Amino acid sequence: MADNVTSLFRTGAHSPSMAALARESGEAGPVDFCIPCNPYFPSPRMMDELTNRLRDIITYYPSSADTITAELCNLLQLPPQCVAMGNGSTELITWIDHLLVRESIAIPVPTFGRWTDQPLETGKRVDMFPLQESNGFALDPAQYIQFIRSRGTRAAVICNPNNPDGGFVPKQTILAFCDALADLDLIVIDESFLEFADAENEPSIVEEAVMRPNVIVLRSLGKNFGLHGVRFGYMVANPGLAGRIRSMLPKWNLNAFAETVVFMLKDYGAEYVESLHMVRRDRLDMARQLSTLPGLTVYPSQGNFLFVRLPVGAEGTVVRDRLLTEHRILVRECGNKIGSSSRFLRLVVRPQTDVRRLVSGLESVLYGTRRGAAVPELSTGTSYSSGTAAVDRLVSSTSGQGYQGIAAAANGMAQQPQPLTAAANGMVGQPQPLTAAANGMVGQPQPLTAAANGMNGMMGQPQQFTAAANGMAGQPQQFAAAANGIPGQPQPLTAAQTRGTTGMPGGLTAVNAQGQPQGFPQPQPQAMPQPVPQPVPQQATGWPNTPPNGAGWPAAAVDRVG
Repeated sequence: MADNVTSLFRTGAHSPSMAALARESGEAGPVDFCIPCNPYFPSPRMMDELTNRLRDIITYYPSSADTITAELCNLLQLPPQCVAMGNGSTELITWIDHLLVRESIAIPVPTFGRWTDQPLETGKRVDMFPLQESNGFALDPAQYIQFIRSRGTRAAVICNPNNPDGGFVPKQTILAFCDALADLDLIVIDESFLEFADAENEPSIVEEAVMRPNVIVLRSLGKNFGLHGVRFGYMVANPGLAGRIRSMLPKWNLNAFAETVVFMLKDYGAEYVESLHMVRRDRLDMARQLSTLPGLTVYPSQGNFLFVRLPVGAEGTVVRDRLLTEHRILVRECGNKIGSSSRFLRLVVRPQTDVRRLVSGLESVLYGTRRGAAVPELSTGTSYSSGTAAVDRLVSSTSGQGYQGIAAAANGMAQQPQPLTAAANGMVGQPQPLTAAANGMVGQPQPLTAAANGMNGMMGQPQQFTAAANGMAGQPQQFAAAANGIPGQPQPLTAAQTRGTTGMPGGLTAVNAQGQPQGFPQPQPQAMPQPVPQPVPQQATGWPNTPPNGAGWPAAAVDRVG
């Protein structure tokens, strides 16, 4: 299997299926930290019932989608005309794109890949709003609105919590976002992972969505119920929007497994609520254990997964492949997610026994015996491997202070990147590496690279940028500029900004007539945010603590289930 591991992951923006892994290895699947579903539901009692009914489930046709949707709406106390059920949320995303997205759509990145890939496949303009690593990938709704207005985007999406980082936006902020963009063609709030959040007691906006003309709320059932293979999800909107989607769906787009589960849910409410409690508890414990690994950064999450940044020098694909082949552990490496890189993993929350196995595997792969360690000795300050560095240079064009390196190609420089020399602007002194405080790596030397596009005295020869020049000896610096057409987003300084430039973006003053630099800004290094433990409230944001009586759920359950 080891020889074929890398080829298994050549599946576009997604990981290989568990069935593909099992076929390749000829044995049971690995411990799964990749597929983000609830590990505690269905309960053993519910699974036994499903097993006993298996023959009838796979033998006979299911009821129509209208019948299954009516039962779900009875459970949720939602009007059926406001709901459309799909064969997984991806089917609904597909029809939303085809029917309701006219020309352009905005989406924060990194995020769930279908929100970028689907509209691109149908020729729409996708305006990607970069979430900043320096801000813990938190979404700033005000800046997002400004971004949408500046581009004239006609549709917008927020995933809450976001996948892969687990970022959460409070309910009232989401509603204010919708109100501020009431003139857009469409706003989608993807709440696929909201059942795992505990930051608020009532975080969903489904009740408000049905009263707004342009808002759709997307909910998943497979993730919450631990049944990805069943393929079912639903959307909530005003009757006009929901009816347009529902009219395009096949009469039997839902399978018999989906029907069976929906009609069983009223009997398993207590087990479901308890499963959410356990996931939230395990999320805190898993974040604590992972945070003990040297150099590993764990970001706060309200999903049933954690987004982590690997230590400097670790290549995500190598870590992923070695965890699978050496420890039978499957993780999600995020190098193929737009706005991320191979330095990041998304790790699904699992029971504590599995987490101890994961931590042990990461310790072995990352640090292990030094000859086989994925992370070099921390004291050497070793930079990225070439593959990771290439990805990070690309991502740096949108992620600001969160990454090291210069995206030379993004600024029209055709040459291979070379370190910027002090001699380029007449700066004297011995070359010294420019140290970067970003990414929490204060004091780790990172050479500032740029292509030698006509710079005086460079001609493509690699040189170190002299930190001592302009009185900056030993001080961490970072140069930002509004490049790549993304106003206000910090970008690395490029070699194109050389002697004779009359105006340099980002606050850098051009050289004067004598060739002396007018001055450099002195931004302060920013430390990466640390994980903030999320308290687990006494009451779960899910089903009632006692099973429903079958006569319909209370109204408070409307926006807490799914």
